[in-house]
Amino acid sequence: MENVSLRNRRAISVRIDSEIFYMEIPIKDSYIADYENYRFLLVNRYTNEELYVNFEEDHTVDDYIICKVVINPAEHTELLLEGVMWDLYVERINEGETKRARISNPPEHLQYHSYFIPGTDKVFYPYRTGKGNISFRVNDYVFFANLEEVHLNKSGKVHFSGSFNYAPLYQSDSYKLEELKLIVTNNLDEAEELILPLQFKEREDLADKYDGNELLRHSGFEGEFDIIPHMDLENKKFFKFYTELTYTENGQRHTIRSIRMRHLKKDRALPASVKTAINGKKYKLTAKLTKKSKYLSVQSAEYLFIRESLSRAKRKWVSIRRGKLLKNSYQRVFKLFGAILPVDKKLMVFESFLGKQYSDNPRAIYEYMTEHYPDYKMYWSSDRRAVPYFETKGVPYVRRFSVRWLFLMTRARYWVSNSRLPLWIPKPDHTVYLQTWHGTPLKRLAADMDEVHMPGTNTEAYKRNFLYEASKWDYLVSPNAYSSEIFARAFGFDKAMLETGYPRNDFLYTHNTPETIEALKKNIGLSEDKKIILYAPTWRDNQFYQKGKYKFDLELDLERMRQELGDDYIVVLRLHYLVAENLDLSSFEGFAYDFSKHEDIRELYLMADMLITDYSSVFFDYANLRRPMMFFVYDLDDYRDNLRGFYFDFEEKAPGPLFKQTEQIIQEVKRIDREGYTPDERFEAFYNRFCYLEDGRASERVVKQVIK
Repeated sequence: MENVSLRNRRAISVRIDSEIFYMEIPIKDSYIADYENYRFLLVNRYTNEELYVNFEEDHTVDDYIICKVVINPAEHTELLLEGVMWDLYVERINEGETKRARISNPPEHLQYHSYFIPGTDKVFYPYRTGKGNISFRVNDYVFFANLEEVHLNKSGKVHFSGSFNYAPLYQSDSYKLEELKLIVTNNLDEAEELILPLQFKEREDLADKYDGNELLRHSGFEGEFDIIPHMDLENKKFFKFYTELTYTENGQRHTIRSIRMRHLKKDRALPASVKTAINGKKYKLTAKLTKKSKYLSVQSAEYLFIRESLSRAKRKWVSIRRGKLLKNSYQRVFKLFGAILPVDKKLMVFESFLGKQYSDNPRAIYEYMTEHYPDYKMYWSSDRRAVPYFETKGVPYVRRFSVRWLFLMTRARYWVSNSRLPLWIPKPDHTVYLQTWHGTPLKRLAADMDEVHMPGTNTEAYKRNFLYEASKWDYLVSPNAYSSEIFARAFGFDKAMLETGYPRNDFLYTHNTPETIEALKKNIGLSEDKKIILYAPTWRDNQFYQKGKYKFDLELDLERMRQELGDDYIVVLRLHYLVAENLDLSSFEGFAYDFSKHEDIRELYLMADMLITDYSSVFFDYANLRRPMMFFVYDLDDYRDNLRGFYFDFEEKAPGPLFKQTEQIIQEVKRIDREGYTPDERFEAFYNRFCYLEDGRASERVVKQVIK
């Protein structure tokens, strides 16, 4: 145990013995200190059915309790067959309140631990999810090929080794391995397949590790792929890798193909690149792992010195620009200029969503200032990647962190932002910082969050940094009394709270006319004959590739919606700015549109005949239009109990029905078409609690209190 690095809720061993799963899971004393008791359970990912499992506190190490969790699948065969995926949780209980959190696992071959469900061709086995958690899957037998080492040499050959896993092979000696092959496909011609030999490799370590199972001794493989003979000299070519196994069972011959080869652990040898010359031209060969799934990818492309040099120089400059030395120097200059340069009392700098948009509350305040205070000098802080966007808007902008930005920020009398500025920026004494924020809180914020699941930080650091940033704010805009109470506590804010309604919602009152809506649809190219469903989900804190790069998995079945609703409706998707990556909607042309980068969601609100969302604060704003809303909350329990938690009973108070399946949404849309829509008592109660200040004049109220 001394050599095991302990982490709260991260398994230190998973094994199967006599068809029973045993796991050792450390739980930190402080994690359960304020709770009456705790227990472990499996939750069906799709039906939310619960299965509590046995455990005992086996021993302690430092301030950890090592829990031995036991899962006997033979006791739950019928139940397991009803599910596909079962997620492992620890549940904490205190005075009737429960909280759940996932159990994680270090990268390893969990799939070798398999339970064969009697009388079926199904297997029940644990696996490590993309987020690093333990889940169990009921599945047909799956053939895995996992890489452990990959090397690209100067002659253009990729050498790799690893282990394969096909559960039946390791349960009975009636299976005999015959032949293993490498299957290579490419991006230029998906139908083309290269078939190359692989060699079996002795794996005594696996036999020893997994209960002395001698059948695992022959589960290793190694092989080589020579890139050069298969290159395309005109186009960039990507290669993908699979394995194909031939074996006999009681004399009968079978052939199976694996899923795509992937690497379970971080490989320090990758990415790797070499250069080669063919017919007087230079080419670059690269072996790497895909970002999300860690599949092996090998590519070849012509090597252009200028392009490569510029690319290297750019990467080097980015490294310097993001380095501590330059940032510390910039911070010192910022602080110095803020102290010695004279304030310009009519200079304002606006920023929306880290400089990526011209939108939201700052835009509404800017537009009001432009009309009523034209003598003020106003600039928008623009992320360098958003500069072309600001140029098309025709508004004065300055590139974020440029020398000119430094001079404007340090002399400005007013900063107006709807999200946090970088922590290292010092606010000059003469500057008034107006923080507008960007939503009515449903999800727990800042100091109110129990745990933080974001990359590059932890719970303690996140809260500390958030409160430090909030201490710089002089004014904070609040849309209602409910928000004011939460903002003051969650942000530790004790200065001027402006309870005015949200400036961004003024537009919904001043422009809600048939003529405006028709013009908006025409300007952005949407059908004027079909009704619009706006789908605007939030982001999930724990879905990310790395710090600053988030992802979102689209669970809404667009194909099913197109079949049922496509004659009368189109769907407009608007994702949160943190996950607003390009969606591939090419197969839904004419039905689904990605407007994640549309300049301001307020125009989408006006055009939308109904809204589908989940836990995003958009429904607080959309309620001002008194139109139908529904909530697609397929992961409600996990989001509520593990990621954020809610400030009020969302399931009871939401101003519309909650659904977990696309089919339910389709039926609700059809019902509204048949019966029409009239806000019910629950909607009216919601409207009166959260929208009572909205009247189209919030911008005016904010400006008159701040601009004195």
